[in-house]
Order: sequence, then structure tokens, then C-alpha cells
Amino acid sequence: MDCNLPGSSVHGIFQLLIVGGSFGLREFSQIRYDAVKIKIDPELEKKLKMNKVSLESEYEKIKDSTFDDWKNIRGPRPWEDPDLLQGRNPEILKTNKTT
Repeated sequence: MDCNLPGSSVHGIFQLLIVGGSFGLREFSQIRYDAVKIKIDPELEKKLKMNKVSLESEYEKIKDSTFDDWKNIRGPRPWEDPDLLQGRNPEILKTNKTT
């Protein structure tokens, strides 16, 4: 390969990208398989097995609940005042903080 050809440096960079990407993908995919082999603490595993929560059990808990008085409250955005948005009076909160 003649180095004086236009675009020859681009070919080298492209080949380096292909070969390097192959090794990178192999390493990242290996992490997934290594994470499966990690053993869980026996005490934690026992707690998880004892705490059997299913979709049906959670449904039984809330099926008789009434949601007629449900009030949807949107959380504040970073530039908004959370006290003003959630219906709290900011003047009262300021006086409580200063005293």
C-alpha cells in the first residue's frame, strides 16, 4: 500500500476502528456473562425467597380501594419552586424556616 495515495490514512483509521471495536465488544459482552456467575449472599438469598410477592397478592391488597379522591400531583421541575407547585403556601414555609 502506497502511503502517498489520498485517503490512505483514512483507511488505516477505519481498519483500526474495526479491529478495536471487535475487541471492545468482546470485553463488554464478557461482562454480562461474568455477572451471571456472581454468587448472592446466602442471607440475602434466603430473605428474597421468604418474601414472596406476586402480582395477584398485590392486586388483592388494592382491589377494594377507592380512587375517587385521587389527586395527581406532578413533581417539580428543576427550575420550579416545589413548595409552590405542590399547593403549599411558600410564605408560611418561609416564616417557619426563619423562626
